[in-house]
This record gives sequence, structure tokens and C-alpha cells, in this order.
Amino acid sequence: MDKKKLTNAAKILLKIAVTILLIFLISRKIDFVQVKNIFLKSDPLYIFLALVAYCLSQIFSSWRLLDFLKSIGMEISYGYNLRLYLLGLFYNVFLPGGIGGDGFKIYILRKKYQLPTKRIFLALFLDRLSGLWAIGTLCVVLIILIPQVKIALALPIAILVLGTIVYYVVLRKFFPDYSKCFLPAQSKALVVQSFQLLAVICILLSQQFVGKFSPYLFSFLVASVATIIPVTFGGFGLREYVMTHASSIFNMDQSLAVFVTLAFFIVSTIAALPGMYFVYRSNEFANPPSDEEAAQFEKEADRSIEQQSPSA
Repeated sequence: MDKKKLTNAAKILLKIAVTILLIFLISRKIDFVQVKNIFLKSDPLYIFLALVAYCLSQIFSSWRLLDFLKSIGMEISYGYNLRLYLLGLFYNVFLPGGIGGDGFKIYILRKKYQLPTKRIFLALFLDRLSGLWAIGTLCVVLIILIPQVKIALALPIAILVLGTIVYYVVLRKFFPDYSKCFLPAQSKALVVQSFQLLAVICILLSQQFVGKFSPYLFSFLVASVATIIPVTFGGFGLREYVMTHASSIFNMDQSLAVFVTLAFFIVSTIAALPGMYFVYRSNEFANPPSDEEAAQFEKEADRSIEQQSPSA
């Protein structure tokens, strides 16, 4: 086994170990039998509505990414981008390891549109960054509605406004091409996160929930930020761990909080299933390259572009 394959195997084993550890720590705080009972009494209609809301969030998310890709000159249709987006979702959820969904998208777009890898990578990175901005914005709104948080209203608003200004100035100065889509991309990012919060609300309503939604929604957003750290598969285990700790801070039902994240994970996994068609049945996209093939392709493709257009 070569070094890269050994590294990938080690990463997968590490993720498995971390996930098991987190589940063990969660089991010491909550009763999984109670969580199972919550699942069994869920209203399937609201779970279905949560799935619909999540799917809508992914449709807007792919549209947001399209803005960034078009800002660097890609003549790409929404339909093609959505199909590629679904393929990436499937890879991220069901085929961990290797180059991953984002890496495969970069490979395909790089091969099809002959643009430098770093420009496509930046488009995907800034797309994710816009999502973080949207999460921060919604956190500011929600934290105002949580009575346990004793904080001056002006402080989170000032942080948000200042952060947004700095974000835009940096984008405009160092990434002018990408800044052209700032307003539409950030607007869609808010829509994406709002639909995901709607999915969480539907999951809570599946339990005839009548309490305050804001602590659960805020904690869910914080847990979503935590999953950026790729220590588990799709954030499984990490979201639940964050939610159990948030429950003690905001006086939430711990079992219900964990149910929310587990149900959301199941919903997001189901939403990724359509990407299976583009992996196994469609001939529209090439098979993913090995690490060696991808590295060789990048060297040859970038060298070709430099010869054709030195200013690129």
C-alpha cells in the first residue's frame, strides 16, 4: 500500500474512532432508549416536510455555487451544476475518503472548462464561506430571542455589521471577480440556512413540540459550524455531542435535542441519494480519478493553460 492510500485509510480509521468516542460520551449523558421512543412516535408528515425543506435548501445552495462559478467565466447551466452538486453530495455522504465530493467537482470542472484549479477551488471555498456568514447572521437573530443569554443587543449586531463589512472589503480587494456576486450569493446563503432551520422546526413539530424554538435552532447552527472540522462522517456524532452540551446551557430536553440532529442527519442522507444515479447510471460525468491520476492531470492541465494564456 502506497503512502497516499495509507494516509486515506488512517483518516477513515481516525474518523471511525472519533465517532465511536463521541457516541460513547453522548451515551453517558442521555438515554438512547428514550431517543428511540421519540423516533417511534414521530409524525411522518412533519418528517417528510423536513425532507422537502432540506431539499429546497440544497437547490438554493447549488444556485449559490453557480453564482461563484459564473463569476470566474464559467458558462455553466443551472441543470448541469445541480446534477454535479447532487453527485458531490452523494460522494460526501456515501463514499468517504479519497478526493471527496468537492475534489471530484473541482476535477470535473477543471477538465471541462480548462480553468486553473485554484480559481475553481476558491469558488467552492467562498461558497462555503458565504454559508458561514449566513449562519452567523441567523445566530445573531436567534440569540436575541433566547432568554438565558444576557447580552446587550447592540453587541452581536455590531459584530455582525463589522464582520460583514470586513468580509466584503477583503473579498473586493483580493478576490474582485468573486465579489461581483456578493449580494445574490449572500441572499441565497440566507435562504439556504433558513430552509435548513425550517427543516429543524418540522422535526420538532413531529413531536408536537410547543416550547421555544430559538434555543434548539441556535444550538443546531452552532453544531453545524462544529461539523466543519472533518473528524467524523458527515458530522455524525459531533452535532449530537454539541447539542447535548448546549442542552444543559439552554435548558433543552437532551433526548429531544439529540433526536433533532439524528433526524436531520437521516433527512440529509436521504436527500443525497439521487446523486447515486449520476455516479452509477449516468455517463455524463467521468469516473473519479485516483489520487495519482488527479495529481498528474493537474500538472498537465495547469501547464497547458500557462502556455496558452500566461496572464491566467
